[in-house]
Amino acid sequence: MTKIQAQLSRDIVTAESSQEAQTLFDSSRYGELVSGKFQYSAAEALYLVDKGKMDIFDPKDKKITFDDFVKLTSKKDKRFWTRYCVYRDMRDRGYIVKTALKFGADFRVYDRGKKPGEEHAKWILYPVNEAEALTWYEFAAKNRVAHSTKKKLLIGIVDDENDCTYYECTWTKP
Repeated sequence: MTKIQAQLSRDIVTAESSQEAQTLFDSSRYGELVSGKFQYSAAEALYLVDKGKMDIFDPKDKKITFDDFVKLTSKKDKRFWTRYCVYRDMRDRGYIVKTALKFGADFRVYDRGKKPGEEHAKWILYPVNEAEALTWYEFAAKNRVAHSTKKKLLIGIVDDENDCTYYECTWTKP
């Protein structure tokens, strides 16, 4: 398969609507079709680079390496690597992972075999580094968002070896 040729402009990774981009979208919902082009989240784009399915170029048509993309993105988002580790792990496990900014969360996750637009996400996912502290108020807010969107809360904890452990939390009325 030919690699998707994508452009990084500001914080957005886009690619022309090509057969490769359309195939990945149809099979696994990578990207979103916006105004005739596919737009990718930073985590999606990096994952596709890592898997050898995409090349990203800067505005001067210089190819951006995996490490350079991580550095560029981490300058703007200090938690990017933690988010990416969780994104990568979930994708590697066969889940479709999309951004969840409109829900006030990092990601929404679709159960295996379910696709955005056809089914609703099962989880709202918050990546957390094991060295980070999460207050009860933050935890309650995250649980409330998941409950109000009729999804389960999934906390993805990334350790020092970049391994992920997940905890599913649900709202219970005694």
